[in-house]
Amino acid sequence: MLRLTEIQLPLDHPEADLTAAILARLGIDATQLKRVELFRRSYDARKKSAIVLTYSVDVEVDDEAAVLRKHQGKPHVAPTPDTSYKYVTHASAVPEKRPVVIGTGPCGIFAGLILAQMGFCPIILERGKIVRERTKDTWGLWRKRELHPESNVQFGEGGAGTFSDGKLYSQVKDPKHYGRKVLSEFVKADAPPEIMYVSKPHIGTFRLVKMVEQMRATIEALGGEFRFQQKVDDIDISPEKDGGQVRGVILAGGEYIAADHVVLAIGHSARDTFQMLHERGVYMEAKPFSIGFRAEHPQSLIDKCRFGPSAGHPILGAADYKLVHHASNGRAVYSFCMCPGGTVVAATSEPGRVVTNGMSQYSRNERNANSGIVVGITPADYPGHPLAGIDFQRAWESRAYELGGNNYDAPGQLVGDFLAQRPSTVLGSVEPSYKPGVLLGDLSTSLPDYAIAAIREALPVFDKQIRGYAMNDAVLTGVETRTSSPVRIRRDDHNLQSINTKGLYPAGEGAGYAGGIMSASIDGIKVAEAVALSITGQQPT
Repeated sequence: MLRLTEIQLPLDHPEADLTAAILARLGIDATQLKRVELFRRSYDARKKSAIVLTYSVDVEVDDEAAVLRKHQGKPHVAPTPDTSYKYVTHASAVPEKRPVVIGTGPCGIFAGLILAQMGFCPIILERGKIVRERTKDTWGLWRKRELHPESNVQFGEGGAGTFSDGKLYSQVKDPKHYGRKVLSEFVKADAPPEIMYVSKPHIGTFRLVKMVEQMRATIEALGGEFRFQQKVDDIDISPEKDGGQVRGVILAGGEYIAADHVVLAIGHSARDTFQMLHERGVYMEAKPFSIGFRAEHPQSLIDKCRFGPSAGHPILGAADYKLVHHASNGRAVYSFCMCPGGTVVAATSEPGRVVTNGMSQYSRNERNANSGIVVGITPADYPGHPLAGIDFQRAWESRAYELGGNNYDAPGQLVGDFLAQRPSTVLGSVEPSYKPGVLLGDLSTSLPDYAIAAIREALPVFDKQIRGYAMNDAVLTGVETRTSSPVRIRRDDHNLQSINTKGLYPAGEGAGYAGGIMSASIDGIKVAEAVALSITGQQPT
């Protein structure tokens, strides 16, 4: 097939216009065109009065070689590249010591899936519950203020990504096309087929729940084994003089599982596991992350600013945004995990603390847009041991709990009041979506002074890019602290094992190697390949 790129058409073009553009580009008649597959569709909204769609398509034509020769050296016509996934090896038999995967977020699921597809029959351990039971527990916090420390937004089947916007795009380099593998497996698990070609695919929480269940069934059918509510309390590692090799894992109930290959796909909130690994001497270091608030605006405002008269068009959907400002105090302030037509959710996993995050459904049809507005910080802001970032997070999450009234309500403030440095006492036109509830007041003591100052400076700047962003009635809800892992569990770039613990494979967001569903899934594939090559005695390329 041939790939044609940069085909541009008006937003409301008739379907036949795409075929006509393909024929015109190739200089062929309709009888020579056998098949068309959509590879990518994006939009250019820089001219709001004339938004255009941009297509990349794969086409099958008569006498492909002749057509290709005709366009030799011309841009935007080339052979379709092979983007299919290639397994690095296959098991000749199920290993006596099966590989163990800890965690069932996107990274753990894809590590387990690839290992299962290669015949290694992994054991997959999850401290939380299956996704539907976990969903009930999560709603328990939102509706009844009942926190389940082992079953919540952070812990349980599907990981933190289950309660998110379900974004399926990232900026990671992907020369081996792992991303196409991820998307194709999602489609097999009943994701909408459009995720294969839209430029910013997303799924939403309700669809993710069903997909996670389907992927679990696929892994089990291939010989993988899931074990829920099985928290790993300890890891057995041989003494350093004997090579520092993983020998097995110990579960909370005392059960021992022998294993030479353990994938750590634990997520960014497994604080007790980080502590255990640190005590066992696994090398880790503090890393940068970000802290801030969730900002809520009317979705209609964002749509109008981004799309003008085309706001509400079904192809465009709910508008998103990406904002950044470099403040005068040296801090970077930026939008994070923007959720069009979504809600702000309670995302704590520890009693007596408040954490916010954002979530959307596939429809993205809630009244508010929300995004983290966060400030970058570094280990210099929380000096000390490798886990000092966790202490830093906990301190501000506890402060948010106190400011919210000590009952899992979140502290909030209107943007106009935040900028004027006065407490908020009454809501305006924007109703916050966070449940259980929002207690209005003064957010100035909810984050470090440098973060408050940077956000106060950034909001009016953002208003110049999105008119109305600094509207008086927009709502800030605190606090957003778990933007990424506060630690990195260092691994060898070649074999992806811990730099001082053989057989231990730090992976995904918790280990500091991903940030979002797609990058975590891709990292899970990479680590699964490294495990498979190690088991079979092959060297990674």
